[in-house]
Amino acid sequence: MEVSVEQTSELGRKMTVTLPESVIQPQVASGLKKIAKEARIDGFRRGKVPLSTIAKMYGAQVRHEVTQDLIESSYFEALGQQEGIHPAGYPEIKLVQDSEGFTYTAQFEVMPVVNLEGTDQLSVTKKIASVEEKDVDEMILKLREQRKTWETVERTSEQKDQVTIDFSGSVDGENFTDGKTENFQIEIGASKMIPGFEDNLIGLKVGDTKTFNATFPDDYPNQKLTGKTAEFEIEIKKVEVAVLPEINDEFVKSYDLKGSEVETFRADVKENMERELANKLKFALRNAVFTALYEKVNLTLPQALVEKEIDVLLDPYKDMAKKNHMDFEVFKKQLPREPFEVEAKRRTALSLIIGEVIHQNELKVDEDRVRAHVEEMAKNYEDPAQVIDWYYKDENRLNDVRQMTMEEQVTDWLLERATISTENVDFNTVMNT
Repeated sequence: MEVSVEQTSELGRKMTVTLPESVIQPQVASGLKKIAKEARIDGFRRGKVPLSTIAKMYGAQVRHEVTQDLIESSYFEALGQQEGIHPAGYPEIKLVQDSEGFTYTAQFEVMPVVNLEGTDQLSVTKKIASVEEKDVDEMILKLREQRKTWETVERTSEQKDQVTIDFSGSVDGENFTDGKTENFQIEIGASKMIPGFEDNLIGLKVGDTKTFNATFPDDYPNQKLTGKTAEFEIEIKKVEVAVLPEINDEFVKSYDLKGSEVETFRADVKENMERELANKLKFALRNAVFTALYEKVNLTLPQALVEKEIDVLLDPYKDMAKKNHMDFEVFKKQLPREPFEVEAKRRTALSLIIGEVIHQNELKVDEDRVRAHVEEMAKNYEDPAQVIDWYYKDENRLNDVRQMTMEEQVTDWLLERATISTENVDFNTVMNT
């Protein structure tokens, strides 16, 4: 076997492999003999067909199969002979000569060399925040709104009211609501309808009718309506105002919190908010470290890895297309590629860089920290011991926790060597980021 490799771009490689006829013929002969034993051909008894006849009938097919098998096996053997070549994806194979032996080329990208120079001197901004009493007030109001009920009122509709309507919609004179939709409930201001629809429901009372236009957004799932201006006809059937519950025993129990008094409830809510804030701040700091790391390392990425990561990012949209009975390839063409590609490049680069940080500094996952993470997650369940056992019985589940733990350890390693500044922010800024 003869092997040569040429560089076609910074990461591109073209490997040419030639195998002599002496390697091919024995396997072709073996393949023909196997066929001869089983072949049924008119005029010959089974197993008595001359090999020359078998060769005329099946020679080309067997040679093709042998060639494909040898390409697959010799590709990895040829790679093994090349020092320092690590393909980043599947090769593009082309058969360029197929007589008296054969020659093929394999074109692929190689993994880049990651230079970590400067990564031990990152500059990182750490956000500082706390839960203030006004934040607790806002959270308790949100919790009350989640348990709100509706009371009928005899007045015109206002923002935050719930209205019950009959409506129909048409585009270019064609109805798309299957006639009239009846007794449809809408909370005005909840932004559950297309832009402009809810605004047109303000100032109306029971029995009022109205005709108005609203335009479907460009990213609307139903392709037939995307970007189209529709005419809607509505009739108000009911107007209701929200009634927020009092904070009493029943309300507190509905949130499965340990206190039954108002003071205890407030303290429990604040404790939960502080725990969530701590997790968010931890994530924000890790993200700041990884962003600084990404910006520090200049890395050329194999397109094969970027495309693979784009596919991962598109997975949720496959489900969305399926639910809307749309062909995913058609649906994908409506999505802008740039934001997916930007995020895929970031994720791909960070995966390579973090892997090199781990490798060069011989970082090992801390199994005590892994155990602590599992125990922390198990606290939220009725039987924590059973949850812990569930994780440790499955290596795949446990490896997910190990990966998360290793990312934390890399973050800690980088932070120990970084220049850290602080920025004070409020609770909502952190939680809404």
